[in-house]
Amino acid sequence: MPNRRRTKAYVIDTNVLIHDPTAIYKFEEHHVVIPMTVLEELDKLKLSKSGVSLECRQAIRNIDSVLGEASPEEISEGIALPSATKQHGHLSILMDKPVQQSTLLPNDLNDNKIINSLIFLQQQRPKTQIILVTKDINMRLKARGCGIAAEDYHNTQLVSDIESLTQGFHKYPGSFWETIEKVDTQHEPGRTVHRIARQSMDQEVFTNQYILDDQNFIARVIEVDDQHIKLWDKSKDGLMQNEAWGLVPRDIYQAAALDLLLDEDIDLVTLTGSAGSGKTILALAAAIEMTVAQNRFNRIIATRSIRGLDEDIGFLPGTETEKMEPWLGAITDNLEALHMDDENTHGSIDYILQKVPLQFKSLNYIRGRSFQKSLIIIDESQNLTPHQMKTIITRAGAGSKVVCLGNLAQIDTPYLNATSSGLTYLNERFKGFSLGGSIELQGVPRSALAEYAESHL
Repeated sequence: MPNRRRTKAYVIDTNVLIHDPTAIYKFEEHHVVIPMTVLEELDKLKLSKSGVSLECRQAIRNIDSVLGEASPEEISEGIALPSATKQHGHLSILMDKPVQQSTLLPNDLNDNKIINSLIFLQQQRPKTQIILVTKDINMRLKARGCGIAAEDYHNTQLVSDIESLTQGFHKYPGSFWETIEKVDTQHEPGRTVHRIARQSMDQEVFTNQYILDDQNFIARVIEVDDQHIKLWDKSKDGLMQNEAWGLVPRDIYQAAALDLLLDEDIDLVTLTGSAGSGKTILALAAAIEMTVAQNRFNRIIATRSIRGLDEDIGFLPGTETEKMEPWLGAITDNLEALHMDDENTHGSIDYILQKVPLQFKSLNYIRGRSFQKSLIIIDESQNLTPHQMKTIITRAGAGSKVVCLGNLAQIDTPYLNATSSGLTYLNERFKGFSLGGSIELQGVPRSALAEYAESHL
């Protein structure tokens, strides 16, 4: 640590660098400290088969690019971080150091080693506020119990409450048109468009959101500027009669989702909702329809994020596709549901699997490729970090479409919650994107039992 006066020094935990490998650049003019134990953890994970090896390697490269050929003394003092402003933060490495035995935590855990080092650092720099930044709630509690300030990493967190997330629609009680004073209606080829004043809407609206009311009016927002909003008038009956591989929507929310999925001008669709709301079956039906019947895509790629996935599949026999099938059971289950009324369900499924270029891919495989004219379905995407979400979405090449499915109430990844999930990050970053849309499905159409369980258990 430098002798120059500093008000704050942020000590970064391993899980923060995994969550965001560029985190060292996100603390403005303050001092950023990386404990030696964190570097050891990154080094251990960088060659592992876990889904975080890519993030670990990138974090190490970022640290190395700053420290470069600096001497140990210079690193201890702090190396200036690149900054777009005149105020530069500094980066240094913190060696593990002992403290008085009476204040030591047991040194058998890496978390304790880091906290012990921070206690020593605080004793050495009483005028500097030492702040541990970690995604681990329990580590924050332990640090605070030892007198060290601790906080979560919020740089990639765009919302503080998921209730503020866009649902992809606005529903008006009664009639929507009763709230509008003036409208300019035009008939364009194949559609009717309404142009209304921006100030007439009492809510923030984005491109490809839907406007609903109790009088069966539904429209999709297709253009928004400072003065006006343009609405594409959709027939509710027409939307409800939309069909994808024999599947028809059960409610208006599924109908809106299917409308986005089948629209050839939409490149990114995000479907959220509770278990059984229809996310996977809608995405799969639309994918088969667009690939087989319409020949819009060369293949369907299905993947999902689950903790331990890339480690556990190594122990399963067979090819990558065969290894991935147990983890993507939701896809095959819904494929069976699409053909449950066929005379020979298993025969139909076998035929589809032979006819449809459906590929099951590991998440790491997706992140290292570029896919052209492909439809990519990412299931359980609530378990992705913002950085993982970015690396996957950017794999989509020309003519490709990405469909992200997730339930923010069922996050299984440590150090992620509904507000810091990559799915939440994606929704916030892409709201208003003219080639993207999202819908939060309502209810649980899967079955009466599933709906009751969702609301009562």
